[in-house]
Amino acid sequence: MADLEGGCLCGAVRYTTSAEPVMQAVCHCRNCQKQAGSGWSMIMGVPAAALSITGEVKTYEDQGESGGAVRRQFCSNCGSPLFSRVSAAPDLVFIKAGTLDDTSQFTPQMQFWTDSKQHWIELPGIPAMARNPG
Repeated sequence: MADLEGGCLCGAVRYTTSAEPVMQAVCHCRNCQKQAGSGWSMIMGVPAAALSITGEVKTYEDQGESGGAVRRQFCSNCGSPLFSRVSAAPDLVFIKAGTLDDTSQFTPQMQFWTDSKQHWIELPGIPAMARNPG
C-alpha cells in the first residue's frame, strides 16, 4: 500500500502516514453514526507515532460503552471528522477513511457494533461482531 494521505474538506488540516494500517473496519455504533452523520464510520487504525498532522484539529471527548475515553478529532474550520483516539488502544489513531485522498486504499476487514447498525445496511462477506472486537 502506498503512503496514506488525506485531509479535511476545506484543506486546513492534512495528514500523512507511511505505516501500514493495522486494521480497516466499519463501525456501526450510535456515537459513530452521529459523529459521521451517516450509517457508519469507516476507519483505518494506524500507529500513532507514524501519523503526521498539519493544521489545527479540535477534540471532542466522548465515552465508549466500556467507560473508556474516545477522543474524536475534527477540523476546527470546516468540522470534517478526521481521527478517533481510544483509551483502549493508546498507540493507534483511527483515521476516518472517507478523508483519504485515495479512498480506494480502504477495504474493510471487519465490521463491529452490528447490533446497532441501520436496518438498510448489508455488507456481505465482511465478518461482523455485535459489539466491540476482542
